[in-house]
Amino acid sequence: MKKLIPLLVLFVFLFSCEKDNTNPENPNSGTDTLAIYFINDQHGQLENFAKIKHIVDGERDTNQHVLLVCAGDMFSGNPVVDQYEEKGFPMIDIMNQTGFDVSVLGNHEFDYGQKFLDKRMKQAEFSWVCANIDTESSDLSQPDPFTTIEVGDLKVTFLGLVETEGSPTKTIPLTHPWKVTGISFTNYLESIKDYTDLKSEEESDVLIALTHLGTSADLDLAQRYPEFDAVIGGHSHDRVGQLVNGTPVLQAGSHLNYLGRLQLIIDKGTIISQSAELINLNTYQEVDTDLQSKITAYNTPPIYDEVIGFATNYLNRDEIGCFYTNALKEYYHTDASFQNSGGIRSEIDEGDITLHEIYNMDPFENGVLVFSMTAGEIREFLGQTGIGFHVSGLQLTVDGQSLIIRDEAGKEYQEDDVITVTINDYIPAVYEDHFPIEKAVVQDITTAESIIQYLKTIDSTIEYDECNHYFRYN
Repeated sequence: MKKLIPLLVLFVFLFSCEKDNTNPENPNSGTDTLAIYFINDQHGQLENFAKIKHIVDGERDTNQHVLLVCAGDMFSGNPVVDQYEEKGFPMIDIMNQTGFDVSVLGNHEFDYGQKFLDKRMKQAEFSWVCANIDTESSDLSQPDPFTTIEVGDLKVTFLGLVETEGSPTKTIPLTHPWKVTGISFTNYLESIKDYTDLKSEEESDVLIALTHLGTSADLDLAQRYPEFDAVIGGHSHDRVGQLVNGTPVLQAGSHLNYLGRLQLIIDKGTIISQSAELINLNTYQEVDTDLQSKITAYNTPPIYDEVIGFATNYLNRDEIGCFYTNALKEYYHTDASFQNSGGIRSEIDEGDITLHEIYNMDPFENGVLVFSMTAGEIREFLGQTGIGFHVSGLQLTVDGQSLIIRDEAGKEYQEDDVITVTINDYIPAVYEDHFPIEKAVVQDITTAESIIQYLKTIDSTIEYDECNHYFRYN
């Protein structure tokens, strides 16, 4: 453990709990020190993996009980990963070389579609786990619900669970519904009932819930099921280090800014001490040089440096909502455009706009659909769903209990007036009752490609300072 001592100054302390009088820094002879390093929600970011490898390999040199795990959402957020010819492959390649042992499926693992995900799963040199998924009727291989890893003289079991909050009418994760066609999901609280005796059945020393559920669900899981020795999660992008009934509940932020480390001192199958820390990877300086060279090669393709526009100001998410919807409205010559907030994934800096920034902002490769809707149908959609959207082309106001819809010039639309609307195809996939697909005019490029063409051919200089056209009809 001597190589870890210099790292301690970089740790953000989360908690430490001794279950008897054993000193975790000087455990009794015969005890084992298990270190589980963890990340979550890296969303295509590669840069800090070389630091992770340096840290984890450093401990593996002196401790035989070391594991490295991921709590999901490895894809969607970096064009060099998402737009790679074999979508997602750079992430799998770098994770393989970093030495990961297991990952749970996150909701954004499905964003590329089942065939791409299946290839990436087969290329991975680590295990995939998810207990509340059934892929029998799909193009995706079935992951194991759990895996038990023998590390040194310990057996550690990881049970995987993914969230299913992606649709008001279906039990699916938060991804494009068409990307999970044929896959069945079960709420995690239903699935977990089949695994309450898993630790004894596997004769494991440690049972970990490796989840992509979000903080509130992880806390609830630890409260309901004390059988777990720890819950390592993702999805909500939080930094979490809490004890619930003595069970560590952990999460390491997002985008590879932090690496978590859970330490368990185990004596004859009993955990006698536990502690958890976060390593700030942005201040840690050492890297594995070989892996860093490969990451640099992935991260520097010149195509994404192409300048396609200019922003007169820094654009926050609300301002991007104005730009995004206006670009689609203008490019497709429609009356209006809607955009869900979750489809906007990053800001845009003041100055030159590059391809990298557009693909970062809109990584999901959603298609584009144009609908002709009456004002009454739009009013019904916004009223019944209660979901907020960024809007361009319409002035929406509430008068008492009534939603008033006007055009950009302020003229009020009547109930049967027809309005043409450009939207990404995720919205009608989720709210299919309001957007019958047979009434859509399908475009042949993605939303990101449409915005790129808008900047190249219509308006390369954009100015949306303090613009906010977000609307939610409560």
